[in-house]
Amino acid sequence: MAEEFDLAILGGGTGGYVAAIRASQLGLSVAIIEKGDLGGTCLHRGCIPSKALLRSAEVLRQTKEAESFGVETENPTLNFFKVQERKQSIIDQLHNGVKGLMKKGKIAVFEGHGRILGPSIFSPSAGTISVEQSNGEDNIMIIPKNVIVATGSTPRSLPGLELDGELVMSSDHALNMESLPSSIIVVGGGVIGIEWASMLVDFGVDVTVVEYMDRILPTEDNDVSKEVEKLLSKRGVNIVKSAKVLPDTLKKEGKIEIDAEIDGDTQTFTADRMLVSVGRAPVVDNIGLENTDIMVDKGAIQVNKYYQTKESHIYAIGDVIGGMQLAHVASHEGITAVEHIADQEVHPINYDHIPSCIYSHPEAASVGLTEAQAKEKGFEVKVGKFPFKAVGKALVHGESDGFVKIIADKNTEDLLGVHMVGPHVTDMISEAGLAKVLDATPWEIAESIHPHPTLSEVIGEAALAVDGKQIHG
Repeated sequence: MAEEFDLAILGGGTGGYVAAIRASQLGLSVAIIEKGDLGGTCLHRGCIPSKALLRSAEVLRQTKEAESFGVETENPTLNFFKVQERKQSIIDQLHNGVKGLMKKGKIAVFEGHGRILGPSIFSPSAGTISVEQSNGEDNIMIIPKNVIVATGSTPRSLPGLELDGELVMSSDHALNMESLPSSIIVVGGGVIGIEWASMLVDFGVDVTVVEYMDRILPTEDNDVSKEVEKLLSKRGVNIVKSAKVLPDTLKKEGKIEIDAEIDGDTQTFTADRMLVSVGRAPVVDNIGLENTDIMVDKGAIQVNKYYQTKESHIYAIGDVIGGMQLAHVASHEGITAVEHIADQEVHPINYDHIPSCIYSHPEAASVGLTEAQAKEKGFEVKVGKFPFKAVGKALVHGESDGFVKIIADKNTEDLLGVHMVGPHVTDMISEAGLAKVLDATPWEIAESIHPHPTLSEVIGEAALAVDGKQIHG
């Protein structure tokens, strides 16, 4: 059985299904091939479930602190079964929404594992997709004019540190824990590891983060890394840096025991469980790339600014191409690829304009260059930094730790980067993102009158601080 489409999308995650919707809007006939559930990692094993758990952790923490607001509560307890139940209900609701969008757009969804075929009786060029159906029925052949590979990524592990899903877990496994451990070792102090550390310490778990680099959140501005580390440590997270985990020392005898090399010495760590959080690897195996001329470098598919591979009719987007492995990035890459396929006017994505967020407590968010990156690129910078503790709404809110930091080019006044850590900064970063898109200067940000009392006042003050004109600091 063979079916023809204008576009076939391999993978129905955030990048894939958004690309499908845009293609449908442009009048293309579209097929999605997805071996799991529509929505992919973000909806089922990443963004949404982890933030649902983080929200429960936040409510528990705030309830324990309610007395400071004059609200007396007695012995708040955690029902982790209900926490997981709530998480799943959110996933189910959103999953049904995505399925509804596919029906609305008349997008054909094929459930199964898809592999790209080389030139064959179906097509003189590579790109036909053989779908091994999940229901066990005969393979279906999809014959598209164009293909988008959107197969996403999967959690990495360390060589010799095998994931068993019980004692040694990836984030995928951890999301489905039926009960909380009393203690855990988080290997990796990047974004995912820090979000889990923040969540679990709020749930009452004894958390140790073991990070190979000399600071946690190594891709963030150094000031943000220091602030998050300080505040996590204050809440009881044990953070160990410059530590090389030694997988061959791992012992699993009801508990976890493992050694790490720190400054030439060896230290042993023990816990009930281990969460390995050392990044994600693009899914490029067993999807038929060997049947094409598509180039793969360091595990990621190589593409141009329109997301075309070496096979010009085959595109790739999202985590599978490396780069910024973020759901909103994959979505916009998908839209860009589809519009290029449909011969629309296309504006390639400027990755310096894309905000990134960390949903720990405290939250962190950023857009553009860090101070170190700006200096490495040769910019002469000026920096404005303003603390939340000087903002009335932050004190009212009960969370006054953190700051906003704005980096500008001293010679041109151009905005180079904005970095935030503190309450609700993952919501506020969009103002900075818009400022980057519009090529605003700190002066223009400051000229935008921020209402009082709001948390957003910290952005206006930080913008003024770039030139030493802050009012309340």
